[in-house]
Amino acid sequence: MASEVSIIQRRMTHYRVAFFERMREMLSGMGIRLRLLHGEASPAERTKNDAGRIDWAERLENRYLFGDRVCWQNFHGATRRSDLVIVTQENKLLYNHLALSVLRPRRIAFWGHGRNMQSSNPDGWAERYKRWTTCRADWWFAYTELSKTFVVQAGFDPDRVTVVDNAVDTDAMVRELNSIDAADRSALRSELRIGDDAKVGLFLGSLYADKRVEFLLEAGRRLAASVPGFVLVVVGEGPDRSVVESALDRSPWLRFVGTRHGRAKAATMAIADVFLNPGLVGLGILDSFVAQSPLITTDCGLHSPEIAYLEHGVNGLMTANDMDAYVSAAAHVLADAARLEWLQAGCRASAGRYTVENMASRFVAGIERALAH
Repeated sequence: MASEVSIIQRRMTHYRVAFFERMREMLSGMGIRLRLLHGEASPAERTKNDAGRIDWAERLENRYLFGDRVCWQNFHGATRRSDLVIVTQENKLLYNHLALSVLRPRRIAFWGHGRNMQSSNPDGWAERYKRWTTCRADWWFAYTELSKTFVVQAGFDPDRVTVVDNAVDTDAMVRELNSIDAADRSALRSELRIGDDAKVGLFLGSLYADKRVEFLLEAGRRLAASVPGFVLVVVGEGPDRSVVESALDRSPWLRFVGTRHGRAKAATMAIADVFLNPGLVGLGILDSFVAQSPLITTDCGLHSPEIAYLEHGVNGLMTANDMDAYVSAAAHVLADAARLEWLQAGCRASAGRYTVENMASRFVAGIERALAH
């Protein structure tokens, strides 16, 4: 009889569609049935317009309580025949706590970060409770090697952890980038009033506190003073948009273009020499890899697990959390063509590793091991 694996998602996002489709295809070839069960986003999340759809996925009812701070999502009846149930590790998912105790499936696995890396109180009760639940699962699917470190530090058996190398589908962006030619790059430079030989630093992402926008702008000002013709291009939206806009009049080296998607986004990536993000780094590091433009960040303590993909001096740079160190590192890379080419080669290699195909393969291998455990 074929094994059945159920993955529970609180909501379905568009950036996971390719991953689930590929994993289902792989598991089917192994005689394993994959079921994907998900609920609806909270009212606040619906404004993000990032929902995804998979025809074979099954719906669960979500009930949000206390201003969406917790969610009740009962999957017991739907998964009682499943050989393995995989859930996201989030304290807010109330039913998970029952699934780890009195209503436990045959096997239950966590999929997640290993801890909340942006927690303002890492030693508070919420994180202590999360560390306790970490060891209640039968298997772990860790986002990155850094996530595995957190899980093992909590006391979980390292032999029952699969590192999946969390990724999103970058194929479309690669195609868009490949379609950008010299004329397109020249046209964008002209549009943004950037000289043909000017060095370009690109910030690409949401504009909010953890991204440290004011630090970014001060770094841009100092780089413009030390690197002839330097321009900082900011692409994104968010609560701190006004911080960028208020700096435009006094910052001739700054360009702000708001949000760009598809080919327009690819064009901004194509003119970048480096990506600059002194704050939180997450999956956006994959943009740096596919653009073959190294990311320069700081050891700010705000990063998501994907920061594990950054290899200092190989595919990017992480400096001390210090303005002088950050600006100096960026200036040296922009002035040293050989160093920049070395980092670009590292980005190119990393782009080939951190893919949805790789993630699906790793996840499937972990499922096979978990079922045999």
